[in-house]
Amino acid sequence: MKPEEKARQKIDQLLESAGWKVQNLRELDLGSSLGVAVREFPLESGTADYLLFADRRAVGVVEAKPEGTTLSGVAEQSAVYLAGVPKEIPHVQEPLPFAYELGGYSHFTGPKHLKNGSLRKTLSGEGLRIYLL
Repeated sequence: MKPEEKARQKIDQLLESAGWKVQNLRELDLGSSLGVAVREFPLESGTADYLLFADRRAVGVVEAKPEGTTLSGVAEQSAVYLAGVPKEIPHVQEPLPFAYELGGYSHFTGPKHLKNGSLRKTLSGEGLRIYLL
């Protein structure tokens, strides 16, 4: 298995354990769960590894790198994705408020009071929905 595939498998498990329904774009069903993470989502600025939807609106991105990859420069890539959501995609604000970069370690970009939690606490679909409403 390639390092990218292993990273994706691990991140799928982390997202699912945090309450996200992980989907491919071809099977997109935003009503299937309060929190939906869509793999390989095309944006105006590139393709996000995961676009996160809470209550049917885009709220953030997850950028996945193979374990052992340093995350220098990845936050900048995420920032470009946060600002690149197509207008026809329902989203909470522009740019999107949340980014999570995962590799050998993780980095969260978002409101300070959410930064000190685990992926499970910080990025639960319900937690983001409550924060955003």
